[in-house]
Amino acid sequence: MKNPPSSRSEQLFHEAQKVIPGGVNSPVRAFGAVGGTPRFIAAAKGCYLTDADGNRYIDYVGSWGPMILGHSHPEVVEEIQKVIENGTSFGAPTEREVTLAEQICEMVPSVEKVRLVNSGTEATMSALRLARAYTGRNKVIKFDGCYHGHADSFLVQAGSGVATFGLPNTPGVPASFTEHTIGLPFNQIQAVEEAFLRYPEEIAAIICEPVTGNMGVIVPPREYLLRLLELAEENGALLIFDEVMTGFRLAPGGAQELFSIKPHLTCLGKIVGGGLPIGAFGGRREIMEQIAPEGPVYQAGTLSGNPVAVTAGLKTLEILQRDDPYPELDQRTTMLCEAMRSAADAAGIGVQIHRCGSMFTMFFNPEQIRDFNDVKECSTDTFATFFTSLLEGGIYLAPSQFEACFLSTAHTDEALERTIEVTEQVLLKL
Repeated sequence: MKNPPSSRSEQLFHEAQKVIPGGVNSPVRAFGAVGGTPRFIAAAKGCYLTDADGNRYIDYVGSWGPMILGHSHPEVVEEIQKVIENGTSFGAPTEREVTLAEQICEMVPSVEKVRLVNSGTEATMSALRLARAYTGRNKVIKFDGCYHGHADSFLVQAGSGVATFGLPNTPGVPASFTEHTIGLPFNQIQAVEEAFLRYPEEIAAIICEPVTGNMGVIVPPREYLLRLLELAEENGALLIFDEVMTGFRLAPGGAQELFSIKPHLTCLGKIVGGGLPIGAFGGRREIMEQIAPEGPVYQAGTLSGNPVAVTAGLKTLEILQRDDPYPELDQRTTMLCEAMRSAADAAGIGVQIHRCGSMFTMFFNPEQIRDFNDVKECSTDTFATFFTSLLEGGIYLAPSQFEACFLSTAHTDEALERTIEVTEQVLLKL
């Protein structure tokens, strides 16, 4: 007979498994790759999470990226409280969604028109539909290990949660739905060139994370991304940047500003909603004008442009533009990563630490990491031990080797010093 749950999180997880598949509403949350019981979170403030048992953690997940200002930022919370008094959803246009669209077009270099949706998955699936309609073609190139949401066409070597659970693809997706998806290794331009030679005038789009986060952080050379754009334009295809994770995170205009490259379409999420559910896709005017009701490509959503989510996003973007935290975030993340690397070296543990802006990943692999095949060679067992030990020390990382960690403006010197101290202790014991 099993022992009864000994903590509130264990009790909640036990109850959840009776009514929710796996006890969670998104698979990686189940801690399946790291073992143990997921922590049920009761509250969050600044860079700290508090679980249902009252345990406090320094948070490097940040709701998987959007909390660049930290949790419960007072200005964002105040704006949400004000707008919510006037209603939570109308299913009709509002002034604030126009303002947010204008703000996105101002900040993101390639976006001339934008459509607001409800999630990153909606953004990518809608952008892909638009690209196919605009080009009159069906095939799309995606890269192994890049995750673009759970739409059927993208669940081919999709990284992140799919990789965490060892699922190369997923049941329930007919082969006919993915036959037009061309999976290629990331960061290897020759494979893309060969695909265009093999499928002339059949490829509608290339979709990629310009800096990957869903197989861990991998930063490609600018020349690679520039060549993707050139190949797309030379062959009548579109380049789609999935900046759901990198948008407003790496720079005010995302990775495309950082690399000075303008894709044809851009997908956004996370930070653009200030921690509330939202997504967006946008791009060149002539392409976006194909979206209904202006054009024939249908896309719709009852909660699209939700006034509460739009308000949180607007205030977050306003603060980012006002305070310009990017140089300091970059410096502090660099300092943390260098300290973690020094700790690993001192412990004799071979790791690779990749960083871009305030995103980073510690890969438990002594060899160079360039693509998903390299990532899959990481020691997930060592990561699981590392993760569990850090959690016990009050440090909360993503429960998967195949993810990014995030810093926020709310991470204090005290929090970073504690993180380094615990990391040093844990690595010495691995």
